[in-house]
Amino acid sequence: MASPRALQHDRVSAPRRSAREAVRALMPDSAYARALRRGMRPDLPRWPFAAIFVGYPLWWVLGIGDLVFPLAAVVMAALLLRRGRVEVPRGFGLWLVFLVWMAASVIGIDSGGRLIGFVYRALLYLAVTVVFLYVYNARASFGRRYVAGVLTAFWGITVIGGWLGVLVPLLSITTPLAAIIPDSLQSNELVREMVIRRVTQWDPTSALQLDPRPSAPFLYTNGWGNVYSMLTPVAIAYLVSVRGTRRFWLVLVLIPLSLVPAFLTLNRGMFLGLGVAALYIAVRAALRRDGRLLAGLAGLAVLVGAAVLVLPVQERLTERLDTSSTTVDRANLYLETVERTLESPVFGYGAPRPSETDGAPSVGTQGQIWNVMFSHGLPAAALFLAWLVFLVWRTRHARGAIGIAGHAILLVLLVEVFYYGVLVPGLAIGMIVGALLIRREST
Repeated sequence: MASPRALQHDRVSAPRRSAREAVRALMPDSAYARALRRGMRPDLPRWPFAAIFVGYPLWWVLGIGDLVFPLAAVVMAALLLRRGRVEVPRGFGLWLVFLVWMAASVIGIDSGGRLIGFVYRALLYLAVTVVFLYVYNARASFGRRYVAGVLTAFWGITVIGGWLGVLVPLLSITTPLAAIIPDSLQSNELVREMVIRRVTQWDPTSALQLDPRPSAPFLYTNGWGNVYSMLTPVAIAYLVSVRGTRRFWLVLVLIPLSLVPAFLTLNRGMFLGLGVAALYIAVRAALRRDGRLLAGLAGLAVLVGAAVLVLPVQERLTERLDTSSTTVDRANLYLETVERTLESPVFGYGAPRPSETDGAPSVGTQGQIWNVMFSHGLPAAALFLAWLVFLVWRTRHARGAIGIAGHAILLVLLVEVFYYGVLVPGLAIGMIVGALLIRREST
């Protein structure tokens, strides 16, 4: 006969066992085991993350484009809150202070149109923050190979979009969003470019008769170059990690094919970013005395050299340099950005403003750091850069093909923020990689 104490224990533990049995009945064994280890907290699902990048062609055709990041972030935030106990890495306060400072700079806004732009950019910053936290907290379901695979798929979509620009450079698509957005809003250049998608960046009315440059599935060629230069190292690392599978051959074929649209973008910033990544990976390989990696880099260099000889890259690049003064124009714009920021150094102007030079781009554009500095002030720029440097420093010990490629990506991002607007795909990629490499892997 059982003792009274044993009977009391059975009565207390029975509801607990029945609850666990109910959960076990609803969840696969592996998911149940993981949930138990986490105190009955379910894993964060993969689909909101994958939907952003794998589904990007659909968002592009629909006209949503980068708006998918805030939309997905709402879902991710709900899942994080439902799961409970959102963890953040040490040093995350740097980014949070930047967000607060950025929000406070709204006091510099002087018109309704600029307020709309401010809110849009703020939503994008919040979206990449949520994506960062989602990946950081999804240790069990987001392994390095999985994340690298999704980003490689996005790289492949970028390559296919580039080829669309090569094969049908004048193609344009009127998206369903055009039927929803009022005509008054479509008069805005950015809104118009979002609702009418083109596969190249080309101005037929320009006095400079330059060839169209691939840009799909992004608005601008610089956006294409930014994503391509950041994701190519990941694609190569993923190639190494899936040897012996069909995905290996697919990525292997896409790498040389990607060089055609890449070179025809004539994107000097992209070439610089790729050079930074290649140099860093070569140094890491040399320090580790990794002969196979060095041989692979040498083979890739030969492939790139052959592409330069076959494609009319040098001719088009020379033509662009001869007929365009973008280097001088950018230098003058950056100088004006610094001078005008010093007139409102604490919170900036809230948004870019027209340049004092006729025909020049708006001040606070042509580079994310210049946008942050002019729009949100010098402290915001310092915080933004400090966060990127923190990510690079915290992930410096990354190992393995994906780890080294990820660290190279963060270095590329740190360089490219000085001449590319990286909000939102480029910054999101950097935040994802940073979250992946910073966290303690539980698998």
